[in-house]
Amino acid sequence: MRRLMQEKGIMVYVVPTSDDHISEYVGEHYKCRAYITGFTGSAGTAVITLEEAGVWTDGRYFVQAAAQVAGSDVTLYRIGEPEVPTVMEFVEEHLKEGATIGFDGACMAAGEAKELRGIAEKKSGKIAMDENLIAEIWENRPALPQEPVFVLRQQYAGESTQDKLARIRAELKKKGADSHLVGSLYDIAWITNLRGGDISHVPVFLSFLFLTGQDAILYAFYEKWPEEVRDYLAECGFTLRPYDAVYDELPQRVQEAGGKVLLNPGTINAKLMSLVSQDQILEGHDPSELMRAIKNETEVANTIEAHIYDGLAVTKFIHYLKTNVGSEPMTEISASDYLQERREEQPGFLDLSFDTISAYGANAAMMHYSATPEDHATLAPEGMLLVDSGGHYLGGTTDITRTIVLGPISDEIKKMYTLVLKGHLRLAHAKFPKGVSGTNLDAIARGPLWDLGLDYRCGTGHGVGHILNVHEGPNAFRWRTTDMFPSQELIPGMITTDEPGFYEEGGYGIRIENELLCVEAEKTEYGQYYQFQNLTFAPIDLDAVLPDMMTDKERDWLNTYHRQVYDTLSPYLDDKEKEWLQYETRAI
Repeated sequence: MRRLMQEKGIMVYVVPTSDDHISEYVGEHYKCRAYITGFTGSAGTAVITLEEAGVWTDGRYFVQAAAQVAGSDVTLYRIGEPEVPTVMEFVEEHLKEGATIGFDGACMAAGEAKELRGIAEKKSGKIAMDENLIAEIWENRPALPQEPVFVLRQQYAGESTQDKLARIRAELKKKGADSHLVGSLYDIAWITNLRGGDISHVPVFLSFLFLTGQDAILYAFYEKWPEEVRDYLAECGFTLRPYDAVYDELPQRVQEAGGKVLLNPGTINAKLMSLVSQDQILEGHDPSELMRAIKNETEVANTIEAHIYDGLAVTKFIHYLKTNVGSEPMTEISASDYLQERREEQPGFLDLSFDTISAYGANAAMMHYSATPEDHATLAPEGMLLVDSGGHYLGGTTDITRTIVLGPISDEIKKMYTLVLKGHLRLAHAKFPKGVSGTNLDAIARGPLWDLGLDYRCGTGHGVGHILNVHEGPNAFRWRTTDMFPSQELIPGMITTDEPGFYEEGGYGIRIENELLCVEAEKTEYGQYYQFQNLTFAPIDLDAVLPDMMTDKERDWLNTYHRQVYDTLSPYLDDKEKEWLQYETRAI
């Protein structure tokens, strides 16, 4: 890398975790940051200078990243920690006067590239954004994926592609845009009612979508798509063009449309943004982002049904663990495999919604721990197993975490588990007026921990896509906001996870997660109020709960939830499982 940097006159080179669409999760072809640093988490940015190399990641990955870069020349920078510079601060500090910052513009968000350009200009330097240096040194780099695509019929989508296009075009008109380039794979899949498999566990397909008042041009690897998919797109009024042609055709398309083109600097890459004259660009969010976050009646009804099947799989899994641990061999991996088998038995199952996190004991302190065949733990009838998992079904997407007691645990762990549970229940039962955001509500879940000067280094919850990305915006529960993650008011139809936790490095990890649907409550003299409807059904382990730490209301909330779990799932269980579940959901 450094030899190439010297040859090309680059002093600082930046490697984000991204693809041409600025996706959160990326396919194997795009894992350049993991290749060059050895850190394999889903979030992070690498910066390489001629003397130093660093990787920046958030609190979910501090423990994992530290282990993976240990002994290398890569320094870990923990985002948000005191006195830790941001990526941009580090770049500015290390860039000398007149020097060049390099990066691959096709995999850098236009907004971030603008910041880097500003830093270079401060130092009388420049940027080189057509330099994909990783590609030049990465031997046997995986090819771009071209997985099958299928149509998500209206009985599952709830709204036709034509109606979605009409809504988007109306928004473009309001914004004063004559055209719009969509780079987000999640938005394109939602708009077209198509699903694919180009990113592991994210049912999207590599593509760009250019819209005007009349035209819808889809740039994709469509040659291998089934004829029925291409016929469907033709019926919906789409023109198909080769994937890479967007880079050659965008300037002319914008010119022909006239006026302004709406581009989202958070989801359009810098290379594409640079192809359009600045005076033609209208910067803003994709109209489809908020539309897809607000689930329609069909999506909600189907999602509720999907959660019943998913809860059944998780409950059967918990039953298996608690009744068999110690009597038969179990590992983090075999437990995860058993859960996947139970999901695969359920109606409408398509895929996991992300790689299952099955973390035993101290491994659970790593929020996004990943067991491997070479490095995994054996389960014993003691301690706890944290399992964060989910599935894609034809009805919707699930995300659930349970921390399961396998044997004796300390009173200190029970105390922390109960604090996490109290926060989880308080958020699930929040009632709030219209206009309140997840930023406002985040403190409700953290309160029991904050009272003791404790916390967790991540958000409390994220939006969930409908058979799309399991991490969806713009809704979320988090008290920290940024330009990339601004505050968003909660609107009926939004689905957001409720997942507070506590993580003791080297000791244990606790997380309890359900999905919540925002719904209308009563209207008073103070305006319309909203509340949450729980979507997730699986027992919360009472073996880790200290009831005396809970208020009467909190115990009532938990008991009511457990009655719902039993009433919802027991009809699907055999007598032995039903008897077990009745005990696991007993009133406290």
